[in-house]
Amino acid sequence: MSNNGGKHPDSDPPELRILCFNLTYYNRTTQFLLSCAGVFVLYLIYGYLQELIFTVEGFKPYGWFLTLVQFGYYICFGVIERDLEARRRDKLLPGGSVDTSQRCIPMRTYFLLAALTLGTMGLSNSSLGYLNYPTQVIFKCCKLIPVLIGSILIQGKRYGPLDFAAAIAMCIGLAWFTLADSQVSPNFNVTGVAMISTALLCDAAIGNVQEKAMREYRAPSSEVVLYSYGLGFIYLLVILMLTGNFFSGFAFCLEHTLETFGYGFFFSLSGYLGIQFVLALVRSSGAPVAATVTTARKAVTIALSFVFFSKPFTWQYLWSGLIVVLGIYLNVYSKKTKMTMRDFEHKLKYALNAFRIWERSTSRKFLVEV
Repeated sequence: MSNNGGKHPDSDPPELRILCFNLTYYNRTTQFLLSCAGVFVLYLIYGYLQELIFTVEGFKPYGWFLTLVQFGYYICFGVIERDLEARRRDKLLPGGSVDTSQRCIPMRTYFLLAALTLGTMGLSNSSLGYLNYPTQVIFKCCKLIPVLIGSILIQGKRYGPLDFAAAIAMCIGLAWFTLADSQVSPNFNVTGVAMISTALLCDAAIGNVQEKAMREYRAPSSEVVLYSYGLGFIYLLVILMLTGNFFSGFAFCLEHTLETFGYGFFFSLSGYLGIQFVLALVRSSGAPVAATVTTARKAVTIALSFVFFSKPFTWQYLWSGLIVVLGIYLNVYSKKTKMTMRDFEHKLKYALNAFRIWERSTSRKFLVEV
């Protein structure tokens, strides 16, 4: 019997696919670089187009209609992805086709997910009518805060001191950045802060509900996307029809077809494909690495926003942004180092004792010199 280092000779690496592209047999470095390139390119396009759409004169009141358009495109992309998955399964199992119409997760869960998806994306898009784009991105960087609270309440998870320290740093940086924006930005509005904050709360709930449902029912991500955005589209269409905003939004978009439906298509496509690359990065390199990459992408997005779109700048943006980055780093570091409260107390006592020893030696040296 040959020795294969403890591995079965027929064992294969775990499958890593991005839509119809198979990255399974590339080495880890190539998988990482391809995933990172996809995340950066697609989400930079996404952010640029989102801000560009809101620079169209008179578009700011139609953020909810943009969300409806985005949901419609996502449904089309989801149907195409499901069809690609079905064709791939048919090739792997030529003896019989797989019924992709079979639903794994109960509809009551999808009703909730659709409402939360509508809240997070609709409020996030609409907040750009009241806030600078960099301020919106900084709020999104602080997603950990509602996620931490939501996972404690929904899933009963427990967190260490580094996670709470990260949340505190993000709160301080976010408050400082928001204060700076309120002082220098002519577009600042408290309504925008309320919108993006509510969007983050919905986003935190989505993550926890999705994680619990997908773990319990083992549903593919394409099913979750299709049902969440499909039901969300119906919700939003009914709301816009009842409020009368559908016809005014549709009329405005017909007058600016390229800037709305055209840019909206590429805006939605880049966002949908970006999700696939983030999921691939999580599977190949882990959640902490994915969080680091997406944070770096957001930093570049903020910088490019100041380059491509004229807006006031203050150095307070930089310092407060660095505090938020510190909070994100602490969150990533906490995933690698599982520190308990007892470990934190021990390290704190050690640091205080070291400080006292240094203080005594310094005071003695001063007395000798005197």
